[in-house]
Amino acid sequence: MRWFLEGDEVSSRFLSEQELQLNSIDDVNAWKPCAVFVPGNVVPSFIPGLKVAVFHGFNAGKINRRGRLDHFEIRGCFDLYCTQGPETTTPFKKLADKYKYFEVVETGWPTLDPLFENDESNPYVDHDDERPTILMCSTFSRNLSCAPILFDKIKELSDKGNWRWLIQFHPKMPQEIVDKYKSLQNDNVKFIETDNVLPLLKAADVMLCDTSSVLIMFLMLKKPVVTFRNQSPEPHLINITEVDDLEASLMEALHMSTEHKVRIENYVDHIHPYKDAHSSVRVVEAANEFLDVGENKRKPLNLLRELKLRKKLGYWKV
Repeated sequence: MRWFLEGDEVSSRFLSEQELQLNSIDDVNAWKPCAVFVPGNVVPSFIPGLKVAVFHGFNAGKINRRGRLDHFEIRGCFDLYCTQGPETTTPFKKLADKYKYFEVVETGWPTLDPLFENDESNPYVDHDDERPTILMCSTFSRNLSCAPILFDKIKELSDKGNWRWLIQFHPKMPQEIVDKYKSLQNDNVKFIETDNVLPLLKAADVMLCDTSSVLIMFLMLKKPVVTFRNQSPEPHLINITEVDDLEASLMEALHMSTEHKVRIENYVDHIHPYKDAHSSVRVVEAANEFLDVGENKRKPLNLLRELKLRKKLGYWKV
């Protein structure tokens, strides 16, 4: 196995000593991968191998500029979609019937495997602090982010000292917002910059969020989420639209009702029913089975996307 990392949002410093990196498209092509696992939306056709979509998040209900659900946008890049659960499997199978050139296998999401493994230690758990822990996460999108709007209220609530706050934002969050929240840090508030949110999710009792897909990962632990002006305010969320309702909604989450627990459990089973930490294994098995018995069907030609990817990667060889 080899890694090819592209873009400013990823860094090789997160690879372990055992993980080897390919540094160019020429290196990738020389390696001749039989399968390419992509946690993104696109992959160049000039890279060889079976193209497998493993997703970089759950369906958070975000609508793209074409007015369609972005999670189910078909871009003509993949041979195999490894879906997370019934909620995504059913729509993708319908799309597979429509487009005819890719397959769909429900595997669960590999990213969540560590979420269901036992941790020997968690750096964000403070065993000497018995206060409830609130984890605030927010997307960077100006139209969706709760961070700019809730700052004053978060400062007010954190100053009370009733709860312990952990705050983590999307890497693309504007720096001025990040700096404002960093200024809140004290014994009640810790701002955390990390590429691995899973320990944070395990450490918190309640999440405060907006329309970021990270909230779905938190729900997998069957813990409550308070959202601010969520685009799809489903019953498994405690959604508010007014800043002044925040404290009461967090109190409601900390004293979650049996009915709300059931709503979360039903939602989780529909989104991602796999709790065995073996989704990665199922993805590899699905790819191997496709390679053994499947037939790569010709994907649609998209010259504009091909040119954009070649320009982005600086690769013009045939």
